[in-house]
Amino acid sequence: MFGLETGIFILLAFCILAACVFEFINGFHDTANAVATVIYTNSLQPTQAVVWSGFMNFLGVITGGVGVGMSIVNLLPVELLIDQNVYHSIAMVLALLFSAIIWNFGTWYFGLPASSSHTLIGAIIGVGLGYAVLPDNEMGIAAVNWDKAKEVFAALFLSPLIGFSLAVVLMFVLRRSLNKEVRKQLFDEPQPGQAPPAWVRGILIMTCTLVSFFHGRNDGQKGIGLVMLILIGILPAYFAVDNRLDVQQLRPDLTVVEQKIALIDTTLLNVTEKARIAQIKASAQNLEKVLAANKIEREHALDVRQALLTISSNVKKLNESEAVKLSDADRKALSAAATQEEKGLRKFTDHAPFWVILMISLSLGFGTMIGWKRIVVTVGEKIGKSHLTYAQGASAELVAAVTIGMASAFKVPVSTTHSLSSGIAGAMVASKGIKNLQAGTIQNIMLAWLLTLPVAILLSATLFVFFRWLL
Repeated sequence: MFGLETGIFILLAFCILAACVFEFINGFHDTANAVATVIYTNSLQPTQAVVWSGFMNFLGVITGGVGVGMSIVNLLPVELLIDQNVYHSIAMVLALLFSAIIWNFGTWYFGLPASSSHTLIGAIIGVGLGYAVLPDNEMGIAAVNWDKAKEVFAALFLSPLIGFSLAVVLMFVLRRSLNKEVRKQLFDEPQPGQAPPAWVRGILIMTCTLVSFFHGRNDGQKGIGLVMLILIGILPAYFAVDNRLDVQQLRPDLTVVEQKIALIDTTLLNVTEKARIAQIKASAQNLEKVLAANKIEREHALDVRQALLTISSNVKKLNESEAVKLSDADRKALSAAATQEEKGLRKFTDHAPFWVILMISLSLGFGTMIGWKRIVVTVGEKIGKSHLTYAQGASAELVAAVTIGMASAFKVPVSTTHSLSSGIAGAMVASKGIKNLQAGTIQNIMLAWLLTLPVAILLSATLFVFFRWLL
């Protein structure tokens, strides 16, 4: 298949299977957060809840695009994404997958709601740092895309704070705005085995649906990004660029880039900025040759990807420089043509075949239906000292859905786990104060939160260096 040697084909199949395993674990690890509230408020039976949540995760992935996944992929050094040595690509992929699966499975086993997003992003940064210490790499830690890492870290750090704060505010608004009868229905603890009033049940099922759907749109894309890393690394001739597009679609955006770059007064730039201009022009010339030939030869697909990524990364840096004198309109046009994910020139690099999206959506959906109970028990019983009320469950899930939905719209990854569990914590505090939290559980969750990134980074970097030595 694809003219691969038997050994490489086996490694390809193993890597894709491992990516599906990661997404499967992500399903029963993260999505348990979505069903905990409807189960503990008797709104849905456990089987109903996990099947419905799994289906909504499936829909979320199918309709979510690839922007979030590509934002994670772009944390890696460009040199790793265009490495012609297939064994180097396999080393990268194996390090990512093994470290992410080991930590995700371990935290699930102990019932800790740790973040799959933190785990995967830590693994990717670990690969970048592992690459930085290789003797043939002259860039050092600059090899990691730290600008993209800052964006991702900001989203991951802010999501639990937003979840906690919004849950407190929403609980306060509900207490002040609802009449006594309705407030009693929402804020009283559920009776064992007794379903809530129909309208309350409808709200809780709706919020569960929203969290599950947006979880698919955000977290599911991370699995898509993983599979695309595998395919680009091992089969660059077929997947380095989107061969389904007409190559002439490059022309309008490339022309905009060339025109706007020509407007820049280079006498005002420093040496680094002038080098960026030169790299953009050289890459544009290479793409002009591809346009003249009217096709992307398979053996040059990786070179085309390199040219597109080089233009994109350098344009973004130049647009951030005060020394580059361009009007706001010109900067906007330049950014739209070169740097926006899934648009402009980037539509050729930020892509995923439908079979990849379908495979990941099925893995996430089926994972949701299996192994959910450990995390559900933690979220439903061990965060707060009192039983979860209808108002607490609905508030926590609503703020989680809003947080994840907004993150997906801005194409940044966030942690479903931390958004939801922090929302639960906020709702518990809003009801009876800080003493309503179980200190031991909160400490364990915080510990998992603090350890996930450094452990994933260290494990991934070590595995990457080992696999590079081995392969």
